[in-house]
Amino acid sequence: MDNQTQSILELPRILDWIAGSCVSSLGKDLIRRSEPLITLPQLRSEFDLLNEMMRAVSQGLTPPLTGLRDVRLLIRRAVIGSVLSVDDLRDLAETLLVTGAIYRWRSRLDERHVQLLEYSASIQDLGTVARVIQACIDSRGHVLDLASPELARIRQQLSELDERVKTAVNRLLRDPELRKILRFPNPTVVGDHYVLAIAANHRQRFPGVVHRSSGSGETLFVEPAAVAGLSIERVVLKGEEEREINRVLRRLTAEVAKVAGPLNHSIEKLSRLDSLQAKARVGLEYQWTVPHLEPGARLWLKGARHPLLEQMFRLEPTPEGAEPREVIPIEVRLGDGQGLLVITGPNTGGKTAALKTVGLIALMAQCGLPIPCEQGSVMPLFDEIVADIGDEQSLEQSLSTFSAHMARVSLILKLATSNSLVLIDELGAGTDPTEGAALGRSILDELDTRGCLTLVTTHLGNLKHYALHNPRALNAAVAFNSKTLRPEYRLILGEAGLSHALKIAARLDLPEGLLHRARIYLRRKNKRQNELRKLQAERLATEDKHRTSLAKEVEASIHQEEIRRRKAGEDHQDSKRRQLQSARETLRPGDNVIVASFGQKGLIKRLDLARGQATVHVGLGEWSLPLSDLYPTGFSPEA
Repeated sequence: MDNQTQSILELPRILDWIAGSCVSSLGKDLIRRSEPLITLPQLRSEFDLLNEMMRAVSQGLTPPLTGLRDVRLLIRRAVIGSVLSVDDLRDLAETLLVTGAIYRWRSRLDERHVQLLEYSASIQDLGTVARVIQACIDSRGHVLDLASPELARIRQQLSELDERVKTAVNRLLRDPELRKILRFPNPTVVGDHYVLAIAANHRQRFPGVVHRSSGSGETLFVEPAAVAGLSIERVVLKGEEEREINRVLRRLTAEVAKVAGPLNHSIEKLSRLDSLQAKARVGLEYQWTVPHLEPGARLWLKGARHPLLEQMFRLEPTPEGAEPREVIPIEVRLGDGQGLLVITGPNTGGKTAALKTVGLIALMAQCGLPIPCEQGSVMPLFDEIVADIGDEQSLEQSLSTFSAHMARVSLILKLATSNSLVLIDELGAGTDPTEGAALGRSILDELDTRGCLTLVTTHLGNLKHYALHNPRALNAAVAFNSKTLRPEYRLILGEAGLSHALKIAARLDLPEGLLHRARIYLRRKNKRQNELRKLQAERLATEDKHRTSLAKEVEASIHQEEIRRRKAGEDHQDSKRRQLQSARETLRPGDNVIVASFGQKGLIKRLDLARGQATVHVGLGEWSLPLSDLYPTGFSPEA
């Protein structure tokens, strides 16, 4: 879809916001790289998963993903035979533990989470490999003595050698003559060597190896000759320890390489689960909903709010005693023969905000995100969403405001199809009003002919009347309080808005004589207003009937979609039951099974398929059990 439109409508800000609720960098990247989906099966599949994830999170069943890391490069290194470091293996262990946590999380899901169960079914519990790593490496990144018998033996020898060195050094320190030439009374460690701080002018009185000196050169750090031989032994043992640690790390790396395939697959699945739980958490916090998808070109947003305004109002400080600001919701309805919406009203009344709200919500929906609307909102599938919003001049191309708008409209007309959503702010502005209105009507005619859903805002009087003469177009006005002369930011469908220019001018103390002449000019120009008001009243009555009829149709469509989801869940459960029954019929003596009533693994000793019974070795005994209590490999009692 058009990248400039995504930027204009600030979709990247929404994606960054939701990515902030992810647990891992994998989930964050997945959300930030979200692209609008343009096939109905793809989007329905995403929304089915999102619906179930929102239900799961609201029930306290958020997937346990803490510890998930992007270890794909480490897995590739393990596969080609590189030896992974201690820190690398600790990161891998944390990710491997997540697979086990998800495996247990699945057992808490039920028939209301069929899609999540199906999606996460192929995530294997690889926690065993993590526990092998953790048995060898502690939380500080230290390779434990228990990692190998050889390592334990080497470290025992090192410990004994250190004790011999300390004993020798302490024996030297008891010599009163030596204590006279010491700078410090206690030994110091330099590298792997125990040294004593000796005054430089007494160096000849103390045999040993100088390892370093102080900055002034007055103090020398000397390893006593009595322990130098022991230090050589220590260096040899440290080398052996290093080689044995490397062997341990190589062995652990090989364990990771063995599960590289299922681990890479699980990471891909876990990344998407992370992105889904982030969408669900933000959606639940801000009371967003999953839209109802319909083929065709019907759009009905109920209680739509601009999400970035919602976030801003939620986060801004509220003065003491004042109510926090809230976004005023709007309703937008297009389709069923009415594909054009012309929004009119005064400046700062919310026309542009309404346009951006609709466009951003459409992009959010096609990215598989929940939308800031009430339950039951309907979205079609667009092949393109294109917008011309803003009045900045194009300095790079030396274009005026009007020329820049026309260049953008030209691109829109190249991209727009009957399945597109088009948004144009201040259509026909920036030039002579008469010519601008004529050009605007022609553009609306062209978009109407193509059949794309279109929302435009305008101040031009001729365009305000366009919808009254075109049955496929609808007016909408941003509400304005004529007493306080303040916008109310609501959208009134079926009504053309007024600019209220004279009332605003009067409030700003323009001379009364000037305003009187302006009213005379206005009356001369408005002789056709009574006729237009009657026409608008007829359109409003028709619109009310249309809304009632549409509400019934949408309710029936949503009900059908719920039946489809429920049937899909039942079909999935039936399929699993048939697979389980078929697997039980192929059981043979010697097969491993899970015994549900014991919650343990067992080994089949004898089978009596006619009676539906089996003798199973579980624990220390053998038990006669019904086949319905046995779950073959690949099935679990929880699923």
